[in-house]
Amino acid sequence: MPSTAFHSSPCFSLKNPSSLPSNSQQPNSPLPSKPKNPLLLLHKHPLYAPAHSNLSLKFKEKILCLEIMGVDSGKALSLNPSLHTATLDSIHSIISFLQSKGIHQKDLGRIFGMCPKLLTSNIRTDLIPVFNFLSQDLKVPDKNFRRVINKCPRLLVSSVRDQLKPALFFLQRLGFKDLEALAYHDPVLLVSSVEKTLIPKLEYLMNLGMSRADAVAMVLRCPGLFTFSVENNFKPKFDYFVGEMGGSLEQLKEFPQYFAFSLEKRIKPRHMEAVQSGLKLPLPLMLKSTDEEFGELMTKHGGGG
Repeated sequence: MPSTAFHSSPCFSLKNPSSLPSNSQQPNSPLPSKPKNPLLLLHKHPLYAPAHSNLSLKFKEKILCLEIMGVDSGKALSLNPSLHTATLDSIHSIISFLQSKGIHQKDLGRIFGMCPKLLTSNIRTDLIPVFNFLSQDLKVPDKNFRRVINKCPRLLVSSVRDQLKPALFFLQRLGFKDLEALAYHDPVLLVSSVEKTLIPKLEYLMNLGMSRADAVAMVLRCPGLFTFSVENNFKPKFDYFVGEMGGSLEQLKEFPQYFAFSLEKRIKPRHMEAVQSGLKLPLPLMLKSTDEEFGELMTKHGGGG
């Protein structure tokens, strides 16, 4: 492959060579915006070792392209087998499209790393509808696309028809009226399955003895409840709350953020310290206080309590 062809590779124009793997860098010396001989750089890359001699040059170039962007090529190829046959031109088209929507070059590694399926998306049928959804349904101005996508890259690999719109409809029916909050703070709710994630979380809260209205009020106050695992979060924290802390459902209704705190690092140690000091603190005071504030509470009680 002529080196001139490699010079035109889209991936070598995407990042400053300073972001290449460390074995390609010259320490303490400024690097030009492009390597003088990218073909030589490619040949020196570990992927060009004899063990990989059976790989085609085009495939090696594609792998190096991903690595230069900061994407784990092995993981990406494993999670998205279609990437094996994707061309560099098609990958470059997706990159160019995302950049046209305000996504920065430095964002691409994380975005593609989290969502390798994106590298083989169809711009017309997959990506344009997502940005139309952000603009028309969530009222996100073009200048803020990057902020929303960086908050939740999975939006880019979610079907507007089958996932995003049904989730938005469900959330709005529950009472999520603040589109700005959904877009900028809780977009992960939009990529959560209504049937497999959102409804089961509500049902779990109701099965604790709460009415549907109470359960809905809790998730409206603390949307993060929809993102917590029933088995790994809700159950152990609820069991500790009832069994060890003697808590009531009313307390959880008033402070659903309880489930957002670490059981082992915050809830248990603070509760045990409060018990040892003879204090029964309201949940918000016990858990939201900084370490310094909580320490002062304990000291004050121990000194004059």
